[in-house]
Amino acid sequence: MKFPHTFNLKLLGSLLLLALAVPSVSHADEISPALLEITEREGGWVDVTWKIPVKQDRGLGLTPVFPEFFEPVGQPSARRTQGNGYVEFSTFRTGGRSLTGSSIEIEGLGPIQTDVLVQISLADGAHHNAILRPGTTRYVIPEQPTSADIAVSYWGMGTIHILEGMDHLLFLLVLLLIINGLWPLIKTVTAFTVAHSLTLALATLGLVNIPPAPTEAVISLSILLLAVEAVHKSQGQLTLAERYPWLIAFTFGLVHGLGFAGALSEIGVPQNDVPLALLMFNLGVETGQVMFVVGVSLLLVGVRKLHNHSADLFLRATPYAIGGLAAFWTIQRIDLFL
Repeated sequence: MKFPHTFNLKLLGSLLLLALAVPSVSHADEISPALLEITEREGGWVDVTWKIPVKQDRGLGLTPVFPEFFEPVGQPSARRTQGNGYVEFSTFRTGGRSLTGSSIEIEGLGPIQTDVLVQISLADGAHHNAILRPGTTRYVIPEQPTSADIAVSYWGMGTIHILEGMDHLLFLLVLLLIINGLWPLIKTVTAFTVAHSLTLALATLGLVNIPPAPTEAVISLSILLLAVEAVHKSQGQLTLAERYPWLIAFTFGLVHGLGFAGALSEIGVPQNDVPLALLMFNLGVETGQVMFVVGVSLLLVGVRKLHNHSADLFLRATPYAIGGLAAFWTIQRIDLFL
């Protein structure tokens, strides 16, 4: 029995929507790393801020383990953040012992797929930064901080952020469905890069401050509008996005840059190395973006060369699936701040 073409299209679109929605449960938004901030004060005092993401009203089961000479002073205080997180503040005495050479470990990190950013400020003015993840759960405080450590850490965080940011990747995917030709692709990706780099820098430096909830809603709305343009293109219409993809990429790239800045603010930036951390995080985002664009472009070239019914269905149904998911995100995110 043969089904009508429209039925096949709707069925395939539904299946794609389901496939996209499943991973979106955990990765529809920004990466949510944990943050351990340790500040040493004169006289052998240490202040600790421990921030972890909360999912479905539950913590991630992560516990920081401090050196044995850390003696707690009083009970820690805790509160929920405006976002999806939990923050605990503690104070310790060290008996005058130096933190240099001691180790910080995160228990429970192994089976959990998240990152923990460790920021350490010593009384002598030295600053150390590290990213702990499954497989690397311990950090030994070195004698001297190095810029290379900061650079590698923030580059890695930026790369992971873009590759786990489902909404940013879907925006790029729909752009790739619309663009034809290498030169338009280069111009479009460059415009997107320039735009989100600009707002990322402005927001990180405190020159632009927009609440995260409206920003996330506009990001999902940008995906929805672009998906509509892709549908019109598949129907043979010449769209604005097809004629000026670089303009669309630049315009919405400004908003996506605010989303990147929100993730970077969650991670935290070492005050003495703001330019380096900002630069390397942005380069990490670009690394992940290039990896995704190259991989998907090669895949789309292969699909388009098939010239068969299944390939045509896939290309036509994908914008419907992405648009449906983006519409759901938009409604969900608008509801958060209304």
